[in-house]
Amino acid sequence: MSADSALPDETPTLSFDDFWEWLIRHPNCILRAGTQDTVVYDDEDYHWHFAIESPDTPLVQIIRGKRLVGEVLIAKERVAFVQGTVGDVEGEHVFDLVIEDELGRVTAYFFVLSHAYEGPEVTEAGGVHSVH
Repeated sequence: MSADSALPDETPTLSFDDFWEWLIRHPNCILRAGTQDTVVYDDEDYHWHFAIESPDTPLVQIIRGKRLVGEVLIAKERVAFVQGTVGDVEGEHVFDLVIEDELGRVTAYFFVLSHAYEGPEVTEAGGVHSVH
């Protein structure tokens, strides 16, 4: 894990790869995801699907049955780091995927989960928090 030791546990700074590896094991914990322009919300009838469009383009989709409801394509090479924070609503934890350019730092993508980052996990197939 690459968490910044100066920050409390509930506000880790992570590499994209560490965050992505952890996120794909927590699909049932995602409350919403998006960009500055678009937000995709979770629902009882939806499930989150993770894929790789290309080596530098991870993809998060929300699907109802077999119908695509929404998706977020991430330009991985542009993400400098992921910053976790406690959300404004109790029980929400926000993970901002931050890009850095000549204009400064900007949140390009975000994920809101029902719990904080818990560190690297060793799990059996099927992930954690999955419904069986």
